[in-house]
Amino acid sequence: MIIGIPKEIKKDEYRVGIVPAGVKDLVSNGHKVLVQKNAGIGSGILDAEFKTEGAEILKNPADIYSQAEMIMKVKEPLPSECEYLRKGQILYAFLHLAPAKELTETLLKKEIIAIAFETVELEDGSLPLLIPMSEVAGRMAIHEGAKYLEREKGGRGILLGGVPGVKPGNVVILGGGIVGSNAARMAIGTGANVTLLDINLKKLRYLDDIFGGKITTLSSNSHNIIESIEKADLVIGAVLKTGAKAPKLITRERLKRMQKGSVIIDVCIDQGGSLETSRPTTHSNPTYMEEGVIHYCVTNMPGAVSRTSTFALTNATFPYALQLANNGLKKTIQKNSALKKGVNIYKGEVTHPSVSDSLNLLYTPLEKI
Repeated sequence: MIIGIPKEIKKDEYRVGIVPAGVKDLVSNGHKVLVQKNAGIGSGILDAEFKTEGAEILKNPADIYSQAEMIMKVKEPLPSECEYLRKGQILYAFLHLAPAKELTETLLKKEIIAIAFETVELEDGSLPLLIPMSEVAGRMAIHEGAKYLEREKGGRGILLGGVPGVKPGNVVILGGGIVGSNAARMAIGTGANVTLLDINLKKLRYLDDIFGGKITTLSSNSHNIIESIEKADLVIGAVLKTGAKAPKLITRERLKRMQKGSVIIDVCIDQGGSLETSRPTTHSNPTYMEEGVIHYCVTNMPGAVSRTSTFALTNATFPYALQLANNGLKKTIQKNSALKKGVNIYKGEVTHPSVSDSLNLLYTPLEKI
């Protein structure tokens, strides 16, 4: 198989879809790897490192797309990249299609095979390709929130850990999954008061146990959400419904009840955001103010720590890519049910129920195609 690795062009995105070790494994298995010039530079990986392991370096992205049978990316293709996609080509990347109707319709029209990292799902419900970036985003959320609580950044002037004689800040985390638990771990480390809400009581018991009672756990309902965010200095939006739009847990009316100068980090923004007032931002212009509350809604948070993120991500994504290259799509998904759930679009058909429901598009089970 011919595998193409284009340079990411989304604003402030410095990750890359493969590392030199991955190139070596593909080439040793008889595959051809095309890497765009400087694709890895943002992650500290030089073209020479890819070339040493057997990759061919091409300057023009059009040449990569025109030759490759499978495109390995990090983020969803932008309109200029969609123009290059070809019928039957495999696109393997984070796609987040549920809130992106225009992109979904484009991919359907192109009749490609779109495999989304974020919906590859194991039998226990875990998301192996989303986990590493959720770990990064959860940990980053506390760093970024602490920064924007500084008065100079427009925040309340709160030090999350406080100091002797002064109360620490209040951190509220909506969702106890990978993002939420990693955010809680970091927030505890600062010395902040941490409250975590989730609808899953079993998960709350588990988190209470592993954190040794250092966090307050609450069942997620309207009353508890409102009461918690009213007292919060920092709120982390960390809810997830696999492949679907994030639920809007904080409406504008609820936002108005928050303290002025408090901060919200909406990690769910890739799936549409957990706030009624959320809209996508970039690392270059990460925040905006609504109702006196700072919103941070960067759609590619892990891109800021690109080297760590690239290696963490490819550790998870590459084994599936190698299976696809060695066996082809049909044989791979027959044996690998987790990857099968990652197929969101197959040659003009929506094949993931959550994407179908979110966008009101016809759902066709992959088995019927």
